[in-house]
Amino acid sequence: MTKIAQALLRRLSSQFQAISCVQKKTLACPKCGQPPLFQRRFAHTPADDPNFFSIVDNPPNLVKSGKRHGPGLIVLALIPLTAFALGTWQVFRLRWKTELIARLEDRIVRSPLPLPPHIDPSAIKDFDHRRVYTAGQLRHDQEMLIGPRMHDGNNGYLVVTPLQRGGNGSTVLVNRGWIPKKLKRQIDRKDGLPLGEVTVEGLLREPWKKNMFTPENRPEIGEFYFPDVEQMAKVTKSQAVWVEETMEPDLLKAYDREAKGIPIGRAAEVNLRNNHTQYIFTWYALSAATSIMLWMVIKKPPSDIVRRVRQNKEW
Repeated sequence: MTKIAQALLRRLSSQFQAISCVQKKTLACPKCGQPPLFQRRFAHTPADDPNFFSIVDNPPNLVKSGKRHGPGLIVLALIPLTAFALGTWQVFRLRWKTELIARLEDRIVRSPLPLPPHIDPSAIKDFDHRRVYTAGQLRHDQEMLIGPRMHDGNNGYLVVTPLQRGGNGSTVLVNRGWIPKKLKRQIDRKDGLPLGEVTVEGLLREPWKKNMFTPENRPEIGEFYFPDVEQMAKVTKSQAVWVEETMEPDLLKAYDREAKGIPIGRAAEVNLRNNHTQYIFTWYALSAATSIMLWMVIKKPPSDIVRRVRQNKEW
């Protein structure tokens, strides 16, 4: 009985020592001397620290993932500004064109003036679209055809003939009007080549300006694509004065002239186009539409660029 009690006491004593070693964290592996795995894992947990502050304890913050507006917004903002500026520019153009047409129409309704013997080329701009008349002999041997030119859907040419005036009068260039292409040769239009002294009534015009799409004239072979008054005056040794012969608008008379090869003159009217009102409406409408688009882009809530996350300030 005594032996059994002693063995029991020794066993209890060893277990008590083992428990004491665990509590004192002195229990180690006999080979490597490291504490057991559960001791290494749970010996120092952050939650045991009373000052520990978890990430979930932080309030939610708004975090932007990317820019809200890029360079495209600047381009979109320039469109309404540019359109508004162009619309305003067309307002001034409309005022200028309206005054110009009114000034030219006032000149046309006046009685025709006799063309002076010698004309100062610098003063022609002050008499542009002024009705004038003069007499002389048409130099058909120096005739020039400008073309191709369309008239009522038909192809043809403008007939330009120097008018040699008598006395001390200078020779001027007369745009007699349009003839069909099939009557290009003078031999086919004898009725359109008056002889002797003739009286020409028409509009005194400023020299024309060539656009970038018109080819260059080739006077050496008699090909003219636009009325270069200075060039044509040098070829014919005349003064650089351009007169456009006019006639009363008459459809039957125009058909008769076309059949006989007599040039069809222009009507005494102003043929300047005035479409600036349409341009004003177009540019201002574009400015308003793009301004609304810009406002919608700025005011629209961003999608997928703002998300709520819990962010640790001490990450």
